[in-house]
Amino acid sequence: MFEVFTDFATWLVVNVLGLSKETKLGDALHFFIEDTTKIFFLLLVMIYVIALIRASMNVERVRDYLAGKHKGVGYLLGSGFGAITPFCSCSSIPVFLGFTSAGIPVGVTMSFLITSPLINEVAVLLLLSLLGWKFTLLYVVVGMSVGILGGVFLDAIKAERWLQSFAAKALERGRNSAQVKVEHSKTISLKERHTFAKEEMLEIFGRVWKWVIIGVGLGAALHGFVPDGWIQEHLGDGQWWSVPSAVLLGIPLYSNATGVIPVMESLITQGLPIGTTLAFCMSTVAASFPEFILLKQVMQWRLLAVLFVLLLTAFTLIGWIFNILTPLI
Repeated sequence: MFEVFTDFATWLVVNVLGLSKETKLGDALHFFIEDTTKIFFLLLVMIYVIALIRASMNVERVRDYLAGKHKGVGYLLGSGFGAITPFCSCSSIPVFLGFTSAGIPVGVTMSFLITSPLINEVAVLLLLSLLGWKFTLLYVVVGMSVGILGGVFLDAIKAERWLQSFAAKALERGRNSAQVKVEHSKTISLKERHTFAKEEMLEIFGRVWKWVIIGVGLGAALHGFVPDGWIQEHLGDGQWWSVPSAVLLGIPLYSNATGVIPVMESLITQGLPIGTTLAFCMSTVAASFPEFILLKQVMQWRLLAVLFVLLLTAFTLIGWIFNILTPLI
């Protein structure tokens, strides 16, 4: 499916601009065009589809179900739902808005948001073939634990006070409606759902497209101009500082949990420790610039900073743990 973006980038770089993909400039430009067009396509399609589903989904049922459970079960369900849904970090944002509007606690919603980009069924299958079932199981457990603990921590510090005003009001309205029995007798027409989905798609895309270009541009610069083997050469000896360095290096890049697996395989086969590789890839998937630009639409800077530090700390600890455990598994 995505070969069309690769072919388009090749046509534009090689045939139109006359550059060779073997040069650093040509490689970086090809990466930039391919990833930008792919992300734009995914953003438009996923935001529209999710908004279309949201327009007719009875989110109150989800909210009422979670409200009737112990909060710990809510975190587990939020993280579990994130693990089984094939959403990348960017396409998870509309679901986050839907959960917030339904009055679901911010911590439970954040458990979903953190876990969703880290784990999906394709990534699990690829990891299973690459690292074996022990590492795959450990990765799933660790990924869900990050989501659950992140949700618990954000609820403990009352993170909802740092939502953008419209998101905070939507959360309050959702909570208030929980006190009233809402009847859903009205059937929403397909045309109304399409109008809602189109408006939300254009609004969100209009806010973030330029920041996606900036984020992917930085990633393309690293992709094209960082010498081959540089990461393995400088981070491959397993020193304690190599893990946080790998986490920081992954921030400007963007990928989803499936797309990052070939990168993970390449780094591991070239000698980068597994923990360092996982830390780098998790940072690329869940702490990328495009995701945080999207999150800025629903979160204030203070909450963004807390979430950012929380993720970087978690990924660093995960990297250290995996590097320590690797010889034992």
